[in-house]
Amino acid sequence: MSREQISAIAHADHPIKSPLADASVGLLLERGLPRGDERVLDLGCGTAEWLLRALETRPQLHAEGVDVSEVALARARRAASDRGVDERLVLHRQPAADFISSQAFDLVISVGAAHAFGGLLPTLAAAREHLAPRGRVLIGESFWDRAPSPAAVDMFGELADLATTVDHVVADGWTPVHAHVSTRGELDAYEWACWGSLAAWALDHPDDPGAAQALETADAARSEWLHGYRDSFGFVCLVLRRTTE
Repeated sequence: MSREQISAIAHADHPIKSPLADASVGLLLERGLPRGDERVLDLGCGTAEWLLRALETRPQLHAEGVDVSEVALARARRAASDRGVDERLVLHRQPAADFISSQAFDLVISVGAAHAFGGLLPTLAAAREHLAPRGRVLIGESFWDRAPSPAAVDMFGELADLATTVDHVVADGWTPVHAHVSTRGELDAYEWACWGSLAAWALDHPDDPGAAQALETADAARSEWLHGYRDSFGFVCLVLRRTTE
C-alpha cells in the first residue's frame, strides 16, 4: 500500500488530519474569516477539508487549494461536488512552494504542511506573498510541550517549546490575534482515530493484499505514539496578522 492509501484509511474518521476537535476547527475558521465573504488559500491543502468546511458555512466565500497529490485533490473535488461547493473552489496540483497567483487572499491557511516550505518561518514567508492588506494567516505547528525522549526527537526533529515558537513568529513580524493549543483529549483522540481506523480496516479486509501491511503500520504507529512522543508532543494553531501592514 502507498503512503497516500494508508493516510486515506487512517484519516477516514478524522478528515481534518490534525489534532483538533470539530469545535476547535470551527472557532479557528471563525477568527480567520470574520466577514464571511473572503478569498481563502490553503497551501498544502490535501483533501481540502479546511476549505470545504469554510465554504459550507459561508455562501459568499471563495477558496483555492494547492497540493502535489492528485489522489488527495481528486477526493477533494468529489467531496466539494457532494457538498455543493464545487463552483466556489479551485484546486491546483503543484508544489505549494511554487504556487503563484495574480490575486491576493484574505486568509492563507497552512496547517501541517511546513515541511513543504522547509519550516515554520519559510511557510510564513510564503504566506505573506499571497496575503491581502489586513489579511490573516492560519498556521498549525508542532512544539515540545515538555522535554522529549531521544526517540521523539528522531521522529519530529528539533522542535521548540510553545513560548519559543510564538516568540519566533512575533520576531518575524507577525501578531497573534487568536490561537488554539490542542488539548490532551484532542491529541489522544486524533491518534486513537488514525491508528484505530487503520487497524479496523485491516481486520475488516483480511483478504486484501494490503491488510497485513496496514495492521503492521497501525501497530507500529500506535506504539511509537504511546512509548515515544505522547507525553511531550504539542500542537498549536495560530491566527496571525502582519504587525506592520
